Parts: sequence; C-alpha cells; structure tokens
Amino acid sequence: MNENTEAPENKRNIWMRALFMLLMGIAFQVCGTLLCIVTIVQFVIMLLNDTPNKRLVAFGRSLGNYLRQIVNFLIFATEEMPFPFSEWPAAE
Repeated sequence: MNENTEAPENKRNIWMRALFMLLMGIAFQVCGTLLCIVTIVQFVIMLLNDTPNKRLVAFGRSLGNYLRQIVNFLIFATEEMPFPFSEWPAAE
C-alpha cells in the first residue's frame, strides 16, 4: 500500500510536465519559423557579399542547440527544462 501513496503526486507531476511539453512544442515551432527567416536572410547576405554574416552564424548555432535541448526535453531524454527556464545555449 505504501507504493500507492506516491501515485497522485507522480500523476500531478506528469500533468505539469505535459503542460511544459506543450509550451516547449510551441516554442519549437516558433524557433523553426525563426530558423527559416534566418536562413533566407543569410542566403541573401551570401548573394550580396559572398561571405556569411558571422553574427547570424553564431545565432544559428545557438538556435540549433536550443532546438536540440527542446527535443531532448520532449522525448524525456532529460529533465532539464530549456530556455526560458534555464540559460540560453551558447553557440559552440
């Protein structure tokens, strides 16, 4: 019977996680759109200057790391919540 005493708390935690997963799924979609915009802007810059914008490259890398963090959270690979609940990932 002692095992059942923790069941309601676990159920409550899983529903909170479901809410955060929904929010992170929305953030993933927004970041995917932002990635498309950055890609188009970077392509235009390459057409005009023959060299990529270094700040956009760094932002794209950090955005990719952020998307990876979201995916890891969504598939239960980690319990660490991505930005805005932790630091924005660095461009590596």
